[in-house]
Amino acid sequence: MRQLPSRLRRLDDALYNLPFDDGMLLSELDGFLTGIAVCPDAIPPVEWLPFVWRAEEGGVPFDDPLDAQWFADSVVARRDEIVRDLSRDKLRPIFDTDDRSGELLWDIWIDGFAAAMALRPDAWQLLGRIDADARAALEGLATLVAIAFDESTLDSMEINAIEATAPVVLTQSVQRLHAARLRSGSMPGAATVAPSSAKAGRNDPCPCGSGQKFKRCCG
Repeated sequence: MRQLPSRLRRLDDALYNLPFDDGMLLSELDGFLTGIAVCPDAIPPVEWLPFVWRAEEGGVPFDDPLDAQWFADSVVARRDEIVRDLSRDKLRPIFDTDDRSGELLWDIWIDGFAAAMALRPDAWQLLGRIDADARAALEGLATLVAIAFDESTLDSMEINAIEATAPVVLTQSVQRLHAARLRSGSMPGAATVAPSSAKAGRNDPCPCGSGQKFKRCCG
């Protein structure tokens, strides 16, 4: 993994210390947020934040509303940073690195991206139908997803050749999807949507996912 700024190192630590065993770590989260950022449909944080910790039965990992809000703000801020990087054609995915070989572990990142795509499959299919460049980019990413999930029908030599260039192909494909989304006229994620901005009654559960009432949390 490249040297990260302190705010992302803190987020990495917070993810690692979440009480749910199946929660995302930073590289997977980064792929997930990138998928949210380039999705043809805008997905509000109140919908996708719970997928970050994957708690069963709607559990939340925070007792303190301030911790919940800090976490939500940090995650949304990283999403917005990804949007800015995409707009400059300078996407910089966060990949883990194999300590022994130095190899970039792009498959962890694309696990997260695939999870985000699964939230709006119809929107992605529509974008692929109406935009040829998006369709080509989606096909390339689908090949990488199949390899990451050990579901590819390619032979080992073909897979090795694809894996050698996967980080570059992945980054370029996402940039192409971003361009296609802009051509389609949809701009999800272009503006920060803080979890507390969701319309909630004062006695409703807070949309940031803290489990507290809105009036005692973000309200």
